[in-house]
Amino acid sequence: MEKLLNEQVNLEMYSANAYWAMCSWFSDKDLDGFANYFKVQAKEELFHAEKQFNYIHDVGGKVTIGAIEQPESDFSSVLEIFEITLAHEKAVTKSIGNLIKAAFEESDFATHTFLQWFVTEQVEEEATVSQIISKLKMIGDNSSALYLLNTELAQRTFNAATGGAA
Repeated sequence: MEKLLNEQVNLEMYSANAYWAMCSWFSDKDLDGFANYFKVQAKEELFHAEKQFNYIHDVGGKVTIGAIEQPESDFSSVLEIFEITLAHEKAVTKSIGNLIKAAFEESDFATHTFLQWFVTEQVEEEATVSQIISKLKMIGDNSSALYLLNTELAQRTFNAATGGAA
């Protein structure tokens, strides 16, 4: 379980780096609302890693931080970035599911319970990204509509109390 939890911490840290790379791409395009969305997303992923880090220590485990793979940073479109994001979030969801399965198989009910928060979080993550993809497909090449979505995403903030977006 400890090995799997450490791998999850590493995955969350990779996620943060990937979202920082996406934030940078949007910043380079002066799409500050989209950049803000991914800045908040990166903070959330680091919060997830910290929550898991603390849990491993709380149960007497040892945290082992591995190398973090360099994320992609060259993208062709706004839609592509969100499609990559959705695929990544689905991979994180699968990883959390594998952790839950392992915890259950090992009768590690404390870890099983701890991971339930992440299940709920992943449902929210995937739903949010899916909604943005739907909006982007509806927008198409309409720059005015893209501007409005950019403005909407600029309002997103990180809530340190819950580890989520507000």
